[in-house]
Amino acid sequence: MLDPGRGKTATGRLWVYAADDRASGSTMPPATWYRFTTDRTGAHPQAHLAGFRGFLQADAYAAYDGLYRSGVTEVACWPHFRRKLFDLHECSPTPLTADILERIGALYVIEAEVRGQPPDVRHRARQDRTRPLVDVLREVLDAGLRRLSPKSDMAKAIAYSTRRWPALCRFLDNGELEIDNNIAERALRGIAIGRRNWLFAGSRAGGERPAAIYTVIQTCKANGVDPQAYITDVIAKIADDCPASRWNELMPWNWTCEPARLAA
Repeated sequence: MLDPGRGKTATGRLWVYAADDRASGSTMPPATWYRFTTDRTGAHPQAHLAGFRGFLQADAYAAYDGLYRSGVTEVACWPHFRRKLFDLHECSPTPLTADILERIGALYVIEAEVRGQPPDVRHRARQDRTRPLVDVLREVLDAGLRRLSPKSDMAKAIAYSTRRWPALCRFLDNGELEIDNNIAERALRGIAIGRRNWLFAGSRAGGERPAAIYTVIQTCKANGVDPQAYITDVIAKIADDCPASRWNELMPWNWTCEPARLAA
């Protein structure tokens, strides 16, 4: 972000909040919401989610801890743990890293089988099939920690999981929860890949505007709606003074394209 007052640039932050429960059979429409801020302090997610009480699945960034203390339930992400081990395995594979990665992969085999099933089916499969695998994995991790130097990279990677073990296991007891937060990760992927192609935001307002546009585009995509067709049609309807009583019709999950109007 340009910072003309100091003659420098500053690093802005883009937060993404995604809700998509279709993997547990929900018919609620998915939605994605982006917010731009000028820094990365914990005050921002606490303000964004003020009053929220539910499950929040994220990485281990400390900025979310205030939310967990206020009553939000933490759900940790398995790929964030796996990624640390995978990086170590790529550089210096060992029987331990190979074993742990294989065991995590087995969890995902079960998840793939129950994706899209109702919560009770997912919960039963996780209790009967996944929990025993997770219990054995914890024994493997504890045994590894006893053998490794606490200062080793491997011990630190394992400790990441053991410190957050209750949050990592929370999906086992609730069929509506996911094993990871890849929904949000995917929502940021396009922005992360292309960000070097559209430097810079000219100001704080210049960061907030694309955040709003990203919100519309990503929510359209999640609902199977062509973002360009949607934006073209909705802008025209707003210009025609669409009354507030009909705004719900303009939500991406309710919107229907009128071919003749769109062609015009």
